[in-house]
Amino acid sequence: MLKVISFNICPFVQRVTALLEAKRIAYEIEYISLKDKPQWFLNISPHGQVPVLVTESGEALFESDAIVEYLEEAYPALDSTMTNERRAINRAWSYLASKNYLVQCSAQRSPNEKSFEERSVKLNRAFAAIENVLGKTLFFNTNTLSMVDIAWLPLLHRASIVEQCAGYDFLLGYPKIKRWQEQLLASGLATKAVPDNFAQAFVAFYLSDETFLGKKYDICTGMALDTCKASGCC
Repeated sequence: MLKVISFNICPFVQRVTALLEAKRIAYEIEYISLKDKPQWFLNISPHGQVPVLVTESGEALFESDAIVEYLEEAYPALDSTMTNERRAINRAWSYLASKNYLVQCSAQRSPNEKSFEERSVKLNRAFAAIENVLGKTLFFNTNTLSMVDIAWLPLLHRASIVEQCAGYDFLLGYPKIKRWQEQLLASGLATKAVPDNFAQAFVAFYLSDETFLGKKYDICTGMALDTCKASGCC
């Protein structure tokens, strides 16, 4: 069976596990602490980062872009009818998503409004770019999931949690992305691809009282973050 080495709120890991869920490929997952990485993990991850995918033959693969391409090639494709040109275009749009995972993480951890605005500029450019190419289909290419949908899922899932818990909408002014987000979340892949405590861990790290979004949340709702977590609002 495939094995994924993970950290519980890592967007790069969610991209891999969401693809495994979409393809209905059986896998097991092991979580590690990034603050205290075990030596066995460092032995198989050249840069000491997650995700790592251990194949059925025992080969350790690293870098999420490489892992998802392996899964698409080694197992039945999400869309086997796609032309080479369309596949290349999709790969480019997928890269744009993964390049912005850490951009979004940085924005969410901003300590004040000024740094939040500065860190959100690049992310907004990415959202604006894909807003311009989205059509009327349920997903990126057609009404069927593709690798692009899987790549953008972590960004859109986290934007949804921030909106629900902090009242800030990363997707304001992007109606086609909002519709896309709704379809992706309705598929159930976002929650299937993360641990049960994902929302609580995400809120504790990104919407704490150390962050601008966490402070904004308190201002907007007057509800303590502990109450938010207990009520299940996120």
